[in-house]
Parts: sequence; C-alpha cells; structure tokens
Amino acid sequence: MLGAIRVAARDRARLAEVIATASRFGLDVLLARIGLDPARRDPDALPFDLPARTRAAMEALGPVWVKLGQILATRADLLPPDWIAELEKLHSEAPRLPFAQLRDQVEAALGEPPESAFARFDPEPLAAASIAQVHRAALHDGTEVVLKIRRPGIRAIMEADLRLLTQIAAMVEAANAEARRYGAMRMIRALGRDILEELDFTNEGRNADRLREDFADEPRVVVPVIHWSHSSETLLVMDFIAGVPPRNAATLEAAGIDPAAIASAGADIVLDMTLINGRFHGDPHPGNLLCLPGNRIALLDLGLIGHVSPRRREEVIAFTQSIANSDPTLLAETLRHWSQTDDIAPERFQAVADRLVARHGGGALRLAAILADIFPVLREERIVLQPDMLLLFKALITIDGVLSGIQPDFDLSAALRRASARIVEARLSPERWTRRAAALALELDRLGDDLPRLIRATTRKLEGEAPAVSTAGVEAAIRTGAGWIAGALALSGVAIAVAMRLG
Repeated sequence: MLGAIRVAARDRARLAEVIATASRFGLDVLLARIGLDPARRDPDALPFDLPARTRAAMEALGPVWVKLGQILATRADLLPPDWIAELEKLHSEAPRLPFAQLRDQVEAALGEPPESAFARFDPEPLAAASIAQVHRAALHDGTEVVLKIRRPGIRAIMEADLRLLTQIAAMVEAANAEARRYGAMRMIRALGRDILEELDFTNEGRNADRLREDFADEPRVVVPVIHWSHSSETLLVMDFIAGVPPRNAATLEAAGIDPAAIASAGADIVLDMTLINGRFHGDPHPGNLLCLPGNRIALLDLGLIGHVSPRRREEVIAFTQSIANSDPTLLAETLRHWSQTDDIAPERFQAVADRLVARHGGGALRLAAILADIFPVLREERIVLQPDMLLLFKALITIDGVLSGIQPDFDLSAALRRASARIVEARLSPERWTRRAAALALELDRLGDDLPRLIRATTRKLEGEAPAVSTAGVEAAIRTGAGWIAGALALSGVAIAVAMRLG
C-alpha cells in the first residue's frame, strides 16, 4: 500500500499516519480512488456521511489538510452543496501546549527569556490553532501585546504533507482527465505557496503594515501594530486589541456599537480593499474581525491576503454593474474572462448570464445569493473559474454573510454607489498620475533611443523596394515618420512636465 506513492523514506512514517487516519474515519472509498486500498469495511456501519467523515479526518491530520479542505470549500464550481457545507465547518483549533514546550523556541527568537523581554508575560495561552499558539504580554512601556508563537516542528510536518499531496495530485491527474481539467496539481502548488508564506510570520507582519498604510486615512479601520524588534519568522508580536466579534446585532448593541454603522463600514472596507487597493483579507470571518467603540472594525489574522489585479478590479465592477443594470451581455463577457477553460462555447456563457440576470437583475444586490446561484450553474455547464477569483469570491461571500448576520436587510448596492465615487477619486489622484506619467516618460525615452535604428531600417526597406514605391510615397513616409517622432518627443516632454508638476 505504501508503494502506491513514490515517496522519500523520510515521509513514509507520515504517509502511514495519513493512511491510518483516513482509514480510521472510514475513507476507504477515497483511498481506493487514489490507489491506496486499505482493508474495506461496510460503509453502512459508519456513523457519519462521507463529507462529514472527510472533514473530521482533515481536522485530525492537521493544518495542511485543513487548508486544503478550506480551499475545496471555495470550489462550489466543482463540489456539490453538501460537500461545500461540510468543508466550510473546518477549523484550525488545536490542543493548547504547555508553555514549557514553546519556551526554547521563544527564547531563541527573542534572544532572552520572555520574562525579561516583556514587563509582563502570561504563560497560559490565550488561544491555540494548528500552526500557532497565542499568549498575552505587556511591553516595558506598558503597551498590551499578544505573542503569536509557531508550534515547534510544524514546518517539517507541513512540508511532508505537501510532498505527499503533490504525489497524490500527480497520480490523480495521470489517471483522471477531469482532475487535469480542474487543475489538481495547480491547486496543490497554490496551497503549498500559501502555506509556506503563512509559516513565515514576517509575511503576516508585512501584510498588516500594508493594510494599515492602505487605510491610513480611514478612521473606521484598525490594524494591529507589529512590534518588529520582538518579531521573527517564528514569533509575531503585535498590539492586543479588545473588541466584539460581529456575530449578531444584539451583542454589538450591548457593547454600545451600532450594527447598521458596522455593516456600512464593513461594506465600504471590503469594496475599498478589492476595487481600489487591490489587496484584501482572504478570510474575513467573525473570528478575524473585531468591532470597537466608535463603530470601528479591527482586521486580525492577516496571514492570508488576496490580490486583485487592475484588470480583475474592472471585471468585478463590470460583474456587479451587469447584475444591477440587468445586462446579461456584459455578464457573459465577464464570466468568459473568469473561466480557466478555453473550450466553452460563447452561447453557454450567455445562457448562464441570462439565467442569473433573470433571477437577480435590477433588485437588491445580495452578493451571497448571487454567487450561490452562480456555482451550480457553472458546475452544470462545466465551467471552471480562475483560482484568483475563487479566493475573492470566498472573501466576498464570507463578509456578505457577516454583514447580513448583523443587519438582515443589508444591501450592497448603496455601498457600491459610494465606492464608485471613491474609485473615480483614486483614478484621478495625483499620485496615480505621477506614476503613470513617469512610466510613460521612461517608455517614450526608450522609444526615442530606438527611433534612429528603426528609421534606418525603414529607409533601407524602402530603398530595397524602390521599384514598387514612388518617390512621393517615400517622401510622404518620411514626413509621417518625422511628424511621429516630433509628436513623440513633444508628448515625452509633456509627460515629464506633468510628472514634475504632480510630484
């Protein structure tokens, strides 16, 4: 059974553990499908259905498998609703370790015992997850902080799991055309990249710094300050923030926080992240958000950050506008851009768009309901979305659910109208045009360097074709070229002047 996967000797013990865990949860069918055929048992004797058993096994196997399940939970374009609903329950909670098991690692990261590095340090954990454990402390200046400590030995386990998953994905793709179509290997590579980034806590610290800079002029957003003098790859020290998770309106009201104001702020924040800044919280569930007095929102756990290219931002705007304005043609074109499969006839995209606009066009923009309708249709039409869109959709569905939970009649349309004005303002900002003007000046300067060579090459070409080209034609071409050169030089001067003026 172990020979079914080509695996290095160092990973064989972990492979045996994975197989034993999967078999213990009754995943014999899934193991058999990938060539790992354990002793079979009667599936009717098992207490849970297959999706529930799979979720439980993933939680038992640890962070890589939990992350894989969370990724699969976003693939409503591939999996049926019962699987999605079960995988969405995945959590990364883990038993709390005695601090004695973490002390050596913490002292190595700090260069001294935590009791001397901090004015106060609490050895009792505040929370624990599969990758890290959190403890409270206070800096010598009195600042309340939390320490996010990476679990010892977790990197070796996760790297072994990623190697095993890579082998499994390769086996599945080799044997199954559908797996190749859906990009099993591509999914595992993306998983590995994201997980290795999350293991290095300096990446999360930089994400926090970038988001704080993005929202420097937005008083409703709070991002914890990172204390870099105490932080490293295995230890992240940041400000402690006390607040109320946005789980329901009654809890917020009891804390003196206005649920409607929080819903409005949350919508503005997520739209700014996705449509203006191009950088968004990849998992904005209530555990990663806190509501603070003054109707502010704190963004926590920033290890997973998604990025939206300028082109994708335009497409997301087109998507929302096509629904709001009942424009199935624009919607079909947007869906075509988002598909990673090239063999889909345009009529099928149009059919999907027609159905969605008929159900949701012109009314309140209920994003979660719209996306919930999109995915079954995409599965039916065998349309597979680009991976970057899946994380964005997951984040949008999650925040839409959070906001609807605290304000049931929440409608994204008003927030989109407010965002439109901010998008225009961002596009006209001097900083943006300074960058564009400078880039244009550099490009024109490069073209200017190439122009003499291009003119000589064109002249030789024209001279070589003299019998077929009249003298008047050559003169006209030269005059056109000279005019183009003059125009380019003039435009270059204007670009440089604009850049200097805006700077």
